Amino acid sequence: MLTLEQLKAIQPHTLFATGVTIDSPEGINMTNSGKELRWVAVRGEIHDWSIYVHFSSNPVEWVRRFGDKVCREYHITKLVPATKEAMEMYRY
Repeated sequence: MLTLEQLKAIQPHTLFATGVTIDSPEGINMTNSGKELRWVAVRGEIHDWSIYVHFSSNPVEWVRRFGDKVCREYHITKLVPATKEAMEMYRY
């Protein structure tokens, strides 16, 4: 569970979590292709953060730079469980 204290301790622009899921209603439904998606969680300049996602055929750094931002709270907390205080710092 990501806390505000943990978020503040992470260096700015650090990729602090990554993983894979499925492009489907059971995973993160981007296009419902059934393909594997790669996601990355990145801390911002201040103690804010975002998650980006794209097909897993793309490398981590590509997803970080060009991936789609995850904007639904249900999907965000499914990938990176976070406290209310940490969620308030999510950059939509």
